[in-house]
Amino acid sequence: MSQITLFSKNNCMQCKMTKKFLEQNGADYQEINIDEQPEKIDYVKSLGFTAAPVIEAGDITFSGFQPAKLKEIV
Repeated sequence: MSQITLFSKNNCMQCKMTKKFLEQNGADYQEINIDEQPEKIDYVKSLGFTAAPVIEAGDITFSGFQPAKLKEIV
């Protein structure tokens, strides 16, 4: 299973839903809060995304709360 990285922001409902989904499914993930680590914003933009959350797992990268895609990576 690929390492899951979740790029999140404060006060982001989709981020909270994504975290809850990962936790409920027992997924091991690393969270990077781009409000607290603004140096990561350019990296997220380089992936082609402008809205949080952004989920990266191996060669799969997507944005937003997408349960179907989350199921594939957990």
